[in-house]
Amino acid sequence: MKHTNPLQAFLEESDESTIAAIGSYITNHMNESWETILLNHQDILQKAYNEAGDAAYGTFLNLLFLPVHRQFKESGFHLEPKLPGHFDLSREWGNAEETDQQRWMWSTVYSSNDEAIGTIVTITFHDHTLFRIPRQPQIIALSVTSKADVIAALSLLSPDFEQALEFTVEYENYLRSQQG
Repeated sequence: MKHTNPLQAFLEESDESTIAAIGSYITNHMNESWETILLNHQDILQKAYNEAGDAAYGTFLNLLFLPVHRQFKESGFHLEPKLPGHFDLSREWGNAEETDQQRWMWSTVYSSNDEAIGTIVTITFHDHTLFRIPRQPQIIALSVTSKADVIAALSLLSPDFEQALEFTVEYENYLRSQQG
């Protein structure tokens, strides 16, 4: 991670709430790293896409968030689940050509004493026709932590999120449609 300050120092210097500062910290990391990761790992990511399709985006996110997870561990925070979040609870939508999709996933942030302090939402933009990330992933920091509260907050931020189906529901519908 290129940050001059580790997460704990960043939090101590910030005048934001803890969850907002964590969101800013992760955003700063992504600003510095996302394109470099794409460039430096292009062969690995393309190979992953050729072999496993969209799972390659998970590989990219694992590479992107590895330094963040290290900083969380060093600072005594932990995430449930690890970033970018539960795929099964995620929601996705995009254009009809499927070249500009976005998936929203989230993780609850816990303090060193296991107190839930907020939620980090990861928005990943991607393409279903080839391995391509059309723009930088984004982070939303929420002070709420329950699934219902997160969904309500995200639905207020995005009508598309509100209309999109949770992955498990979307997948069940897909499987039913294939039984035809």
